[in-house]
Amino acid sequence: MTTGHAHPDTRGEPASKRTALIIHTIADIAAAFLGLWILLHLLGANQANVFVQFVEGMANWLAGWSQDIFTMENEQVRFVLNYGLPALVYLFIGHGIAAKMRRG
Repeated sequence: MTTGHAHPDTRGEPASKRTALIIHTIADIAAAFLGLWILLHLLGANQANVFVQFVEGMANWLAGWSQDIFTMENEQVRFVLNYGLPALVYLFIGHGIAAKMRRG
């Protein structure tokens, strides 16, 4: 019997594999918010737009620990580095933890 779901059934998988998938997905979502904020900022998105404000708020929360690590003169490069670094850290750590959990 098919359920119409596009994703595989995970009921038979060990809890560690399901947890690994959750961690992997959270890391991807965090990095996506940061990447989207970088893109919106560099393209000059309307700061008064509710969606842009939401993405900015999420990105600021996710990257709060990394703000002002880089302080070079070029504002755009500084912006990309200060938001890009946490995106890479979330991906590296999240995917690393997930891979370790899947192995064993």
